[in-house]
Amino acid sequence: MTSEHNFSSILRSIRAAQNLSQEQLAERLGVSFATVNRWEGGANKPQRAAQQAILELAQEVGVVADEADAPAAAAQVTRRRATRAAPAAPSTKPMEQMLWDAACSIRGEKDAAKFKDFLLPLLFLKRLSDVFDDEIARLAEDYGDRATALEIAESDHSLLRFFLPHEARWAVISGREKFEWPLDEKGRSTAPKDLGEHLTKAVRAVVKLNPTLAGVIDIEDFAAERNGERDINPAKLRGVVETFSDPRYRLGLADVQPDFLGRAYEYLLRKFAEGSGQSAGEFFTPTEVGFLIAHLMRPRPGETCHDYACGSAGLLVKLQLVARELDPTAKVPLKLSGQELQAESYAVGQMNAIIHDMDVELARGDTMINPKFRTAEGTIRQHDIVVANPMWNQPFAPDIFANDPFDRFRTTGGITSGKGDWAWLQHTLACMDEHGRAAVVLDTGAVTRGSGSKNEDKERNVRKWFVDRDLIDGVILLPENLFYNTTAAGVVVVLNKHKPASRKGKIVLLNASKRFSKGRPKNYLREEDIRALAGMFLKGDAVDGELAVITTEQAQEADYNLSPSRWVGQNDDAERGSVPLLIRELQRLAERDAEITGELVRLLRPLETSEDA
Repeated sequence: MTSEHNFSSILRSIRAAQNLSQEQLAERLGVSFATVNRWEGGANKPQRAAQQAILELAQEVGVVADEADAPAAAAQVTRRRATRAAPAAPSTKPMEQMLWDAACSIRGEKDAAKFKDFLLPLLFLKRLSDVFDDEIARLAEDYGDRATALEIAESDHSLLRFFLPHEARWAVISGREKFEWPLDEKGRSTAPKDLGEHLTKAVRAVVKLNPTLAGVIDIEDFAAERNGERDINPAKLRGVVETFSDPRYRLGLADVQPDFLGRAYEYLLRKFAEGSGQSAGEFFTPTEVGFLIAHLMRPRPGETCHDYACGSAGLLVKLQLVARELDPTAKVPLKLSGQELQAESYAVGQMNAIIHDMDVELARGDTMINPKFRTAEGTIRQHDIVVANPMWNQPFAPDIFANDPFDRFRTTGGITSGKGDWAWLQHTLACMDEHGRAAVVLDTGAVTRGSGSKNEDKERNVRKWFVDRDLIDGVILLPENLFYNTTAAGVVVVLNKHKPASRKGKIVLLNASKRFSKGRPKNYLREEDIRALAGMFLKGDAVDGELAVITTEQAQEADYNLSPSRWVGQNDDAERGSVPLLIRELQRLAERDAEITGELVRLLRPLETSEDA
């Protein structure tokens, strides 16, 4: 029996002895439930710090590890800890505090929307450096000593994930290790004059040896000046470097699991989005919305998954995390791909994928004009799963797409005008294979605009085309104030090209507007609500006050109004005398009154003409 299998049984024994769920055990160990899932299933072996924490917890709760293997495993941990004491099992809270402390140390230098562009590459460089040191230590075990391991790695970079030149290693950057800078062709020293210049040289040297990191780690010049002054004072940068150098926050393979570090990293993204609204919110979909979408899609091993407006790649990362939870023993990962227009968001997405230790194929460019993921024949590549949170209510110029080379619009309900929400869904459809399914976050108006109007409305016509062909699996109305760049609620539109027989000709409408917890500055969904909502939607049975199932004929009779609030009545909008809720209800009633008045005027207008006659 291997120690890997041993740890699987130890974890199960701990849970049985303490009556713990995987989520609760994950909390005790300071990792995610997906990590515990993989450990129990044997898909991953705990790193040495985690091994020690598991053994200590087993001893604490009275679980006796297997006599043959557990002592050996413990001894192995002890031997590997001889050169450097591994930290106790981490908790996200200290990691989050470290990241935010570092952010605040340069907050006065740059606004929140901008200082992420300096801080995230530094965090990423620290992760690369600590992993590099761990991999060199592993090679040293095989080749005898660190110097030999470094020499071998210098001659064969493929032995490591990423090879870091000497000047880019954290010990040198932090000043804890000396480095002799070479001379230039004129015999002058190339040593940087300050830390900002050093960091710029370091990240450029990393990119030179690791071309896949171009446009990822080197997105900012740490030595940039404006009007004779540095954009970021070197002394402030020194504070960040010192914060990251705290030994409690080492980011190597043995210190933190990728998804643990990913959660802390995502915390930082969320804090940036909270602090800067529109600009940072563009690249970050709230964590819980991402997990809701992932649970709705229920990805299976090896499936192809695409996000054509991927931002920080958070939706793709969550698909993989949920896939691991659903099938912890699976050895085949999802095939993830995404496209992003903004250079900064593209870089964050690349970093996020690498920090989560996930293989994600990302491309830069305008998806609507130039979709990068195509087949050899030049058509849009199709996928099992498509997820996205594109820009809401984006202006759409129909003239530009009158002769769309990919024919995404003309044959799928026509070219819309004004707002591009349904154009995004038409592109989504083009990205789905014959059994494809998708979940796209849009503004609430996307499912109602044009319905009830006597005038021809192109958005409504596109919506009609989707409904008439039974492509819409359902719509979920989200709570208000979840997103960082708006207080609007938003909806998740779920598409399915191959509905099961029980759902054919039906549309599931879920009103989740009350399923939230108050937060500052944003509301959030609790994990139990995420799972309950996903389960309710997938089951597809009517639930009074929350979920309705309508037929396509009913949708037609309602002139294709697919708003869940239109079909699912919730009678407690003004409960507990909440002033904001009362105000919103008054606004809704006023808008409805205006609609009724306008309709009455329209109906009475012909009578006015006849009386004049």
